[in-house]
This record gives sequence, structure tokens and C-alpha cells, in this order.
Amino acid sequence: MHANRPLIQTLLAATAALASSIAFAHPKLVSSTPADKAEVAAPQKIELQFSESLVTQFSGANLVMTGMPGMADHAPMKMAVKVSGSDDPKTMVITPTQPLPPGSYRVDWRAVSSDTHPVNGKIAFTVK
Repeated sequence: MHANRPLIQTLLAATAALASSIAFAHPKLVSSTPADKAEVAAPQKIELQFSESLVTQFSGANLVMTGMPGMADHAPMKMAVKVSGSDDPKTMVITPTQPLPPGSYRVDWRAVSSDTHPVNGKIAFTVK
């Protein structure tokens, strides 16, 4: 029985390592409203749904207007927003402080889950 002790210890160590790597997976963007590359009426809020619960104090987003109809040389302009969590800890809510005018937009997001490693990404949409 003692001959199996090193094997059992190795299996326990491998199981613990696998469990910790699963627990420390990075959050991934699962979906967004509006959807990436969508053309929509001005949304009152933008929701990003992630694969894991977020640590809201370390997660966030910026909304940037990247184009305006009739203005070919429109410089990117950061829009004022409020970023918050929701009842679902996997959802980030971005609420513009004013109605969004027609144009193209990009959401630059940063998501942090329990592993504390930030993951960054972006989605884009057009307001018609």
C-alpha cells in the first residue's frame, strides 16, 4: 500500500493544478447588446455579457464615437457614460449620460474576474 503513496500524491497534485487552472480562466465576452457590428436605434444602455463573474471595481469601459455622418474627418470622441454591474454578476452595463446621435461607435472594455488578470476587447456598432 505504501508503494502507491507517490502515485496518489502525484494524482492529487495534478488534480489540484487542473482545478486551479480551471478556476483562474479569464473572462470572455459572450455577447453584447447591441451586437458587434450592428446597426441600431440609439441604445439607452449597452450590455456586455461575460463568461465569468466580474470584479466591478477593476472592470470598466469607454464609449468612443468614431464617425459622424457627413464628417469624413471626424476625430474619435470619448462619450460620457456610467459603467455599472447588474443583477447578473457576469454583465457590465454602459449607460450614456446623453442620447447618442447618429454615427459609429466603439466600446473599449476591460474585464477582470476573480483571477485578477485584466482582459481587454472592443465591440463596434452604428446608430442610425
